[in-house]
Amino acid sequence: MSALDLTFVLGGARSGKSAFAERLAGQSGLPVTYVATATVGDDPEMRARIAHHRASRPAHWPTVEVARDLAGTLRDIARDGHCVLVDCLPLWLAGWLCPPDDHPEGPASDAQWHDVVDALERTLDVLPGKIVIVSNEIGLGVIPMGALTRRYVDALGRLNQRVAARAPQVRFVVAGVPMAVKG
Repeated sequence: MSALDLTFVLGGARSGKSAFAERLAGQSGLPVTYVATATVGDDPEMRARIAHHRASRPAHWPTVEVARDLAGTLRDIARDGHCVLVDCLPLWLAGWLCPPDDHPEGPASDAQWHDVVDALERTLDVLPGKIVIVSNEIGLGVIPMGALTRRYVDALGRLNQRVAARAPQVRFVVAGVPMAVKG
């Protein structure tokens, strides 16, 4: 089994992290599959953001949309000689902790979320090919108001730590400039 080829890209909102991750994937010289974690819904601003992301990446990259089963999706599509770009963990987390009102399962319990993250970790440990995962670093600001917001910030911070611990390469993007954090 080959060593894990995972680059974890962190940054703030509009930091350039997604553009950097797309450059990494494109420069790999491998076929790329883009894993989108955002759901469109009826939010016009989110539709505009998704349209911007779609327009910024090569049209020949197939896109796989994932709502909750990120680990299963990665197991299905990752393979040697291929690059998978996941953008982004915060929207995936939102689907678990803050799903739309009409979602049949509702928000995940702490125990359920813990199991989901454990499954993702086990999956990351054995994935073939090149993997690039994007996430927001949101723990640099003020302590958020409200229990749900604090739960979200805490969950994302812990998720980021767990992914970064596994990733041989971690990059932090500030104002479009990537900095090596690890590897």
